[in-house]
Order: sequence, then C-alpha cells, then structure tokens
Amino acid sequence: MTKTYDLIVIGGGTAGNGVARMAAEAGWSVASIDSEPHGGTCALRGCDPKKMLVAVTEGVEWAENMEGKGLETQPSVNWPDMIDFKRSFTDNMPPRIEGGMEKAGIDVLHGEVRFTGSDTIELNGETLTAKHFHIATGARPMTLNIPGEEHLTTSTEFLELPDRPDRIAFVGGGFIAMEFAHIVRRAGSSEVTVLEMADRPLGNFDPDLVEMLVEGTEALGIDLRTKAKVTKIEKQGDEFTVTVERADGTEIVTCDLVVHGTGRVPNIDGLNLEAAGVEYARRGINVSDAMRTTNPAIFAAGDCTDSGPKLTPVSAFEGRVAGENLLAGEDERTVDYPPIPSVVFTLPMVATVGLSEAAAREQGLKFDTHFEKTGDWYSSLRVGAKHTGFKVLVEQGSGQILGAHLIGPGSEEQINLFAMAMGAGQTANQIKAMIFAYPSYASDIGSMV
Repeated sequence: MTKTYDLIVIGGGTAGNGVARMAAEAGWSVASIDSEPHGGTCALRGCDPKKMLVAVTEGVEWAENMEGKGLETQPSVNWPDMIDFKRSFTDNMPPRIEGGMEKAGIDVLHGEVRFTGSDTIELNGETLTAKHFHIATGARPMTLNIPGEEHLTTSTEFLELPDRPDRIAFVGGGFIAMEFAHIVRRAGSSEVTVLEMADRPLGNFDPDLVEMLVEGTEALGIDLRTKAKVTKIEKQGDEFTVTVERADGTEIVTCDLVVHGTGRVPNIDGLNLEAAGVEYARRGINVSDAMRTTNPAIFAAGDCTDSGPKLTPVSAFEGRVAGENLLAGEDERTVDYPPIPSVVFTLPMVATVGLSEAAAREQGLKFDTHFEKTGDWYSSLRVGAKHTGFKVLVEQGSGQILGAHLIGPGSEEQINLFAMAMGAGQTANQIKAMIFAYPSYASDIGSMV
C-alpha cells in the first residue's frame, strides 16, 4: 500500500528538520527520512563533536602557554575518555531530535531514498508519495579516484576512533585536516603529517593569517607539506604507505592511519533526481533564490545545493526560507545572505567574514588595510598566545567594514561582532566609539578598525 504525505523531507539535519517542524505545526502530514539517525553531520559527525575534542585539547594548549608563568601541572589527553566525553553529547542527540519530531506528529523514517517519479520515492522497497518534497541530504567526502582510496578513514570514522594512532597522515589541508591534525598532535600523536596539493592550506582564508597559522602548526610539531599530491595509498600489515608527488620528486609517508580531509561534495548521487525532474550540477542541486528546484513542488537547502556557503547556520537559514515559501504556496521570500562569519577551530583559531583583499580589489573598491601581528597585545600576553593578529578592510570614504580576518584566542567570538557590525552598516568610527567591557577580547576590536 502506498502512503501519501503533504510533505516528505529527505535529510535529518539542520537544513531539513526545521522545514519538517514548520509544516507539521501548520497541520500538514509530514515524514522525515534519513539514512542515519536524525541530527545531521554538524551535530553528530562534524562541528559539535569536533569542538568537544578541541575543548579537551585547549586544556593542553593553555597549560603549555602558562608554563613558567605559575601553572606547574602539565596535562595529557586520555583518548578513550575524550571520545566518551564527545559521545555524552552525540549519543543523546538522535533520540532527542527524533522524539521531538514524533511528538510534533512527524513520521520519522530511516533508509536510502530514491525518486521514482516527480511525486514518488522508494524507501526500503516501499513507495511513498507526497504533494511536496524538501531535499536536505548534505554532503559527503569527495571521491579522489586514486589507487588505495578504500584505505582512507573518513571524518565520521575519525570521531569514533577507540584509540589514538601514533602516526597519522591527512590528505588535504582544509578545515577537517587542519583541525584534526591539531587535535591529535596535542593528544599525543608523535607523527602528524598534512598533505596539501595547493600552495597553502585553507585557501579561502587570508594568506597572511594562514601563514601565521602555518608557523604555529609547524611549531606544534606537525609536518605540513604543500604542493603535495597524494597519488596512491597502500596497506602493508598494520601500517599504510602514502605516495606523494612533489616538484622535487616522489615522497613516501608511512603511518598508522590515513584520514580523508580533501573536502566534501553534495550527497545526491543515489537520489535519482532525473526521475523527479530536479536538475543538478557539480556544485549541487540547482535552486532558485527562493530555494525551489526545477520541479516546482520540490525545494532543497544546505550543502546538497548550489546555493550559499556550506556552513551549518547557512543551511538552517536556507531551510527557513524554503519552509516559508513552501507553506505560502508561492515565493514570498528569497535568500538575502547577511555577512557570514566562518572559523577554523585550530589553536590558534582563524576567523573570517566579508571580502578578502583580493576580492575587494577585483570589485574595484578603495579601502585601507589594517594588518597587525598582536603577540605583544595584552590579550595575547595574558594567555601566552604567540601567533595572533588581524586584518581589517575599511572602505575609504564610507568607513564601512568590507572584511575582517582574525587569528588567535577569542577570534571565534570577535568575528561574530564584526559580522553584526557589518550587517548593521556600522562604520569604523562608530565601532571605535563603542564602550566594551575591559579587559576582554571584544575590547580589542576598536583598535583593529
């Protein structure tokens, strides 16, 4: 027997759950489907559990920075206990989310979904139909197409490791690789190698600040190799050998674990979108600025689409726009992205919002660049931070903040204040006129603009 709904949401993360709840509250019959427990990548396999591990290693960082300044005990990380600490959050999320959805009258289902028509899907051998669909399947690790790729450990698997390997290689130099490399090195791994194919890691962040992060990364004892293309991975007994091509020849990295850190792509391969009349390309499902796909009855949001930055709060924002238009029966609202901050949770952290110097120049904007290393500022001295600084772009004439780029402790919150100021249209002089609590990381902002 075929079951029919007003709405079927495919994907149980931030881009989908809000839409399901909005429709259920409006009295629609709703089903929410995920191949995994509901919660999505961020809550279960990404941002949140990762930062819980970072929280533990912050203790190590803090103690090292305070050594000789009065703090005498130097901590070490118990890896199994740290993973259990992470699970104290992640294990509770699916029952909380799924229970809440069921209480709201939503049918919570699990399995792989495949479209069989413009209004039908197949789930576990059964056919479901709906007047509307919302696709929020997120992203997956990209395929590298190299020999031995099956030996790569994904970020999901990394976050469940029962024990800490001593020698680890990361393929790629993006968020995942850099953050995890800092975690395992501070947790005690003796050989940590990051293999980045480009000229530098974290290509979307300010190059001068990334250079400072690279200095801190190498000082930590991480072997960061750029212009390093991984061409093969082999397993020999209990260890792996990674073949790396560089300008001056071939290198071999021997390790106990090889982690996939080259980035993620839209998780849409198995959906059979052609059957639903939903068009897509390399960047994901094609959506309008109302988050509607090429099938008017189907919306999509988040990392599976070709829309905005692939960040958790962006996916939730897009989901709200999709949900409002879905319930309205027309495109009442379009996405108008505010300034969107982004943070790499290495130690030191690197944060960015707005335009880079290169992007501002490409747009023909006239601006002043405020760039300074701040290792001698009070906020850095107080916590023993060595690799700190900022770069803020201020438009000439208007005084508007075009972009802010930060490195160091507190930057993950300072960048939010910059985003708020930019969104409100505050000028550099207006920011300077504000009175912040002192001493605080926020109080440094006036000196950055």
